[in-house]
Amino acid sequence: MSTAGQQNGPDRRALLRAAVAVPAAGAAAVAFEEAPARAATTGRGGRFDTESPRFALAVLPDTQYLFDADSADPAPLRETFRYLVAERAEANIAFMTHLGDVTEHGTEDEIGRAADTFRTLHGKVPYSVLAGNHDIPSSTDDQRGDTAYLAAFGPDRYASMPTFRGASPDGYNSYHVLRAGGREWLVLALDWRVSDKGLRWAQGVLDAHPTLPAVLTTHDIAWADDDGAARLSDNGKRLWDGLVRGNDQIFLALGGHYWPPGRTVLSNDADNDVHVHITNYQDRYYGGAGMIRTYSFDLVRGVIDVETFAPWFLARAPERRTPLEAETIELTGPVDRFSLRIDFDERFEGFAPVVPTKPRPASAVMPHGTVAYWRFDGSGTAPGAPVADGTVVPDLTGHGNDLTVSRLHASGPGVLTWSPDHHPGQPARASLHFDGGKSPDRGAVLTTSAQAALNSAKFTRGYTIETFIRLPDPFEGDHAWMGILSWEGRNGDAGKTTGWSPLEPTCSLNLSPERFLQFVVYPARQDADPTSWSHALPVGRWTHVAVVNDGRRTVLYVDGSRIARNPTQPSTGIATLGKPFVIGATQFDEGFGQGFYGWIGDTRIVDHALSVRDFLTPFA
Repeated sequence: MSTAGQQNGPDRRALLRAAVAVPAAGAAAVAFEEAPARAATTGRGGRFDTESPRFALAVLPDTQYLFDADSADPAPLRETFRYLVAERAEANIAFMTHLGDVTEHGTEDEIGRAADTFRTLHGKVPYSVLAGNHDIPSSTDDQRGDTAYLAAFGPDRYASMPTFRGASPDGYNSYHVLRAGGREWLVLALDWRVSDKGLRWAQGVLDAHPTLPAVLTTHDIAWADDDGAARLSDNGKRLWDGLVRGNDQIFLALGGHYWPPGRTVLSNDADNDVHVHITNYQDRYYGGAGMIRTYSFDLVRGVIDVETFAPWFLARAPERRTPLEAETIELTGPVDRFSLRIDFDERFEGFAPVVPTKPRPASAVMPHGTVAYWRFDGSGTAPGAPVADGTVVPDLTGHGNDLTVSRLHASGPGVLTWSPDHHPGQPARASLHFDGGKSPDRGAVLTTSAQAALNSAKFTRGYTIETFIRLPDPFEGDHAWMGILSWEGRNGDAGKTTGWSPLEPTCSLNLSPERFLQFVVYPARQDADPTSWSHALPVGRWTHVAVVNDGRRTVLYVDGSRIARNPTQPSTGIATLGKPFVIGATQFDEGFGQGFYGWIGDTRIVDHALSVRDFLTPFA
């Protein structure tokens, strides 16, 4: 077996903290209905949050050189376990799995020392352990009968763990079910030479839990050269053909045994990715020193961030570390520190499709003070069908702020169509697709009638304007400064003198060339144009936008998060001129150029400031 060179890493005490932080609000990968968070008690390490969309799986490979006859030294592993306990709440560590070769010879003495060391972790962080070839007498499969390993690390050891769900009849294979990220996950811990009976047992476990994404752990599944490209070992090929490839649930397979570490991605029978990784550091200084790898799941970002580090060395004062300790603190090579991009909903769709939430009735999302609320469900119209000029979208509040469709310039029917696409947290389950643009200017708008009350509303006590938008991916063409919504008219006609131009409208929400949101308002009481700016909006996914004014100043929120560039200057009300409110474009000098490009969903206007938890999709 070949070995890889050492890799230097920075000195960081709490690597997991950055990877698993407080959840950011607003992404399609998590449910948007409010629910009380449930947590599991973790002893002195704090509480594990089962519902957070961010959690970590800790992986511990071969520790055999730490339990090698009379040269045993369990200190590194004890420090690793203390770290996991202490950091469980901060890093939201759901589980730890050992990949086998706990000991060097599998003697009663070595096994006993290892079992005693695991008591540091026991009852504080749930875990699994599986047998490596050094832990048991030479045997061709898991039908080997009683061993010192089975007595110490058999099913009885896990019986008190809430995650433990069972073991194979021989006791050498087990499985756990975890609740993390608001769902359940299956961890299979398979013996290093699982028998045909063991494979049938594992298949039975998968069959009994058909909707759970599964992580397979075993001792021997793949090997790699120095380039880090992993290949299935002979035993790995048997597992792949006999279990993994035909079970779409298994999306991650982890093994030790070989070094250097490596990884690969294989396609299963459902044509989905299965990530196969080797994790083993016994060839490194101090037998790996209890080095662990963390898989930090982020269901919001759709990634698994992987880090590899040695808590034993991290715990030492920098000035007291030897050169070998200093260079083994953290490994940062491409097979030790990396991120896996996974659209979890898409990857798990074949066995656990996301059940769409039911539309919420309009009455449930119209709090006191709702001035206007529009939904674009098309009343049964076929998806993709053009929305004809003259179509009326009613204001569901009953206040008469109905919208009427018209096309800009000589635009064809395809510039505005009905769409079933929608934000996952949106009350309604449909939207409008706009295909506006420049050269030539084209698009469509929805406007209130000349008599609508909304045209003259001043909102001097505050307002909340919300909408859902999605930008196409790829975002093609020049759509700089396209409008999302606005009031018609010229701010100069409202007596405003300090703005960018007296010809722009008194209030508009637009998109800059950098895809920054721009909300510019000419207040009813001040001669000013305070403007809020967002970061660059993503393409290809829905975004919730809220503009909140409390009668004093304006704050823009994106996906429930307050953006940075909100002006502090006073802003009271909107200097409306009695002219129509518009969705789909922004005027300049009372004329429309380009229209919006993308999707627009439910839109609501309330006559006072709402809190984040009261938005159309709750974020808190």
